[in-house]
Amino acid sequence: MSARSVYDAREHGLVGDGVTNDQPALAALVDRLGHAYAEDGRPRMIVVPPGDYCIQDVATVWRSGVSLVGAGMQATRFLLANPGAPGMPTPLMWFTALQHGAGRDNHLADCTFASFEVDGSGMQLDEYDPLAKGLGLQYVLRGRFRDIYVHDTPATGFGCDFLQDTVVDAVLAERCGRLDTGEEPGGAGIGIGIGGWGATERLTVTACTARGNGTNGIFVELQREEWAPPRGIRITACHVEDNRFGISDWGADGLVVTGCTMIGNHEAGFDISAQGTTSIAGRGGMVVNCVIDGNLGDGVGIGNTPGPYTISGSRISSNGRYGYWEHHYGGGYSGPVTDLVLDGNSIHDNGLDGIRVDAGIDHSAFTRNRIRNNGRRAAPATSGGGSGVSYGDLRLTDETAEWRPDGHRGKHVTVGEEDAVVLFNTETQLALAPHRPGAGRAWRLGRPPDGAPYELPGVPRRRAGITLDAPVGVLDLDGNRIWDDQEEPTQTHVTWATERAFGGAAR
Repeated sequence: MSARSVYDAREHGLVGDGVTNDQPALAALVDRLGHAYAEDGRPRMIVVPPGDYCIQDVATVWRSGVSLVGAGMQATRFLLANPGAPGMPTPLMWFTALQHGAGRDNHLADCTFASFEVDGSGMQLDEYDPLAKGLGLQYVLRGRFRDIYVHDTPATGFGCDFLQDTVVDAVLAERCGRLDTGEEPGGAGIGIGIGGWGATERLTVTACTARGNGTNGIFVELQREEWAPPRGIRITACHVEDNRFGISDWGADGLVVTGCTMIGNHEAGFDISAQGTTSIAGRGGMVVNCVIDGNLGDGVGIGNTPGPYTISGSRISSNGRYGYWEHHYGGGYSGPVTDLVLDGNSIHDNGLDGIRVDAGIDHSAFTRNRIRNNGRRAAPATSGGGSGVSYGDLRLTDETAEWRPDGHRGKHVTVGEEDAVVLFNTETQLALAPHRPGAGRAWRLGRPPDGAPYELPGVPRRRAGITLDAPVGVLDLDGNRIWDDQEEPTQTHVTWATERAFGGAAR
């Protein structure tokens, strides 16, 4: 074998004409270079010139010491398709525990993947399959993933697990999980399984963007119940938009999320819950200096965690329901969260309560937060139809209406058998959210005809700055400023505590 370290893909059988199936040539080259690395320990790099490279019917099993570097996100394009194997997932590359025996002692090492595009729109399946990813690698050591654009895959776009001493940098994931109903495993833009390396996984995800993906924009998920939630994972300077959940912590210990933007996600901007494979939520983490704005449901939703967790220095604003919601989602841990800290956040203009506690808390603190002008979902129930009512893909207009601006934020408007979520409204127009992440219209069955009657529901009577509706142990409420300075206030109470919250030791 030649001692060269850089190999031009075109010189080794890849064509890149958008017609020829380049998968066999790629697989053969990866095997040759992987064998050479196993013999001498010297990594090799495949350089792929601009072109459209068809990867059809079979995924390439990757090898240690082999890197894949293109000429740019939209210059070097890998087109995934399965015309000869209908219904079979065809990721660009894979190496997994189930298919290939991947593990701590049989891992990929010293691989860089950079500067290319993965287009999954040609991969056709009759039903969802979690293996129908763009990239599907497990147990990677010293990996580097950077400047990769992955889109329109049936399942997760970047679906790589157990990444040790690895950096994921500037990955753009759009419209991945296109076959995910919202209830399937995976279906994310960037989904990373954790726990396989033990108590510490040293992973940084930075400067990534995830938009319009079926479930999560970015999530980490503990893969086995008996494994310890690992420390060492950081998500920094990322942007997540129009996903079901923006960023989710489903089982890490000490996840650090800093400087991220989470906007327009359908259920929550940031999520901790028992929805993952093991029903184990994250704990011990922190969300710091983030913008969490305009999500259809909640800004931050935290549940099923024993704690601790810290949310600090962040803007949590204009979300359709609660700014912060403490809850339990079905199974998993159902006891109180301890050492929960909300400190120094700006929580304003959310649809209902600024902070809502519907699950037990103890030894926690809500301190130095500025909580104002919440309860924006203040307009009464109404209906209309006929002349003056018209529909667009993402709007409803009633020229005769006199709605309170933003008074219907977060409501479901019903038109016959259809319903859509209101992002915000003017006096005569409702701006509507896509009916699912990545969709271009609010209506599942098609745009209603102009004049069709609609209905908008009413609102809860109480919409407080802070609502406590669960058992509260020791809770420190100190230094918060809670106010409403609108001409017509919408935040009905500064704080509201129900009978369920009584008997604690709140200060």
